Amino acid sequence: MREPVGEPWHGRPPGPLAGVLVVDLTWYLAGPYATMILADLGATVLKIEQPGGDPARGNGPFLDAERRFSSYFMSVNRGKRSVVLNLKHSRGLAILAELAARADVLVENYLPGTLERLGLRYAALAERNPRLIYAACSGFGQQGPYARRPALDVIIQAMAGTMSITGEPDGPPMRAGASIGDLTGALYTVIGILAALHERERSGRGQFVDVALLDAQVALLENAFARYFATGEVPGRQGTSHPLITPFQAFATADGSLVVAASSQTHWRALCEVLGRPDLCEDPRFRERADRTRHRAELVPILAAQFATRPTGYWVERLLAAGVPCGPIHTIDQVAADPHLAARAMFVTLDVPGLGPLRTVNSALHHLSRTPGVPAGPPPALGEHTAEVLREYLGLTDPQVEALRAEGAVA
Repeated sequence: MREPVGEPWHGRPPGPLAGVLVVDLTWYLAGPYATMILADLGATVLKIEQPGGDPARGNGPFLDAERRFSSYFMSVNRGKRSVVLNLKHSRGLAILAELAARADVLVENYLPGTLERLGLRYAALAERNPRLIYAACSGFGQQGPYARRPALDVIIQAMAGTMSITGEPDGPPMRAGASIGDLTGALYTVIGILAALHERERSGRGQFVDVALLDAQVALLENAFARYFATGEVPGRQGTSHPLITPFQAFATADGSLVVAASSQTHWRALCEVLGRPDLCEDPRFRERADRTRHRAELVPILAAQFATRPTGYWVERLLAAGVPCGPIHTIDQVAADPHLAARAMFVTLDVPGLGPLRTVNSALHHLSRTPGVPAGPPPALGEHTAEVLREYLGLTDPQVEALRAEGAVA
């Protein structure tokens, strides 16, 4: 690891990955989300973009009339340094290889084989830099029958089985509202990189980290597969309910919705008292947890009728006072205004040059007591740091950088 480079942004303390240099060859979502986490944790992330930039820069909605600031791009690229290299130019490729020779980590999410064709195989890079950790985040991994297939989030959710267990029982398969196929893969990529960095302290050697979005998504469905392997029954869609616990689902109220998770007998008895239906506790159909699940079709309409009589706040207050786990179903604007999240500083404002203040989600790792993970700065403009990085890491002079620009190797 190297000494931290540059001044902390707005007094930001050095993060736990300070001194780690990351060459970021990722685009769109899974890869950029992973490298943003590394940047939040203090790593210096060099976002290598080809002329024209990460295609995500063209995804709206845009925050300005000139369409320079894509909210999509900015949500997963804060705190990075943008370097534009033309990888179709021999000198552009050579510069990338030089940066990889100085890096701790290289991350890419291209279709397997893409970088090999450019001469950027892990074995070749590792021969020059044995400490390099090369993380490849792809849809289906580097080997296997599907390895060369393109993959997007909806394809991963479909093929992992996620969509088959998401949605109402009598409805079609549904994609989860968040891009969990991409984002789960991103999180496993970060975990793999952190594990490799830790192991390198012992061995002095880097390694290849092969993360497949499909693998990561399947790993996330541990309960569904555990039930299938135990019983041979194929899990299906259950809406918001739980296959083994009732009630454990959403209910409509007089002004919205809430979720209730009465997983124990104590919770069940308290729920019946709050609803004014203590008789349900003695009903033989609902007395034990297995009974309630067996007679779910009879119980849920009874509970739904009670919840519909009062607003969400009324039920949440009384259920929590009685010790029943529950919570309101918030819309995104309500989450953004939630006082608990405000107390946890989960939304922060970045000052973006040329745009102004930008409200964004904070790192979920910002409560490390000594080395919190926090945004390292705003998302970069395209090529904003090209000359600076070439000078800093490769020792090039301004005339040399200008010559590379003139021949089309950098931009």
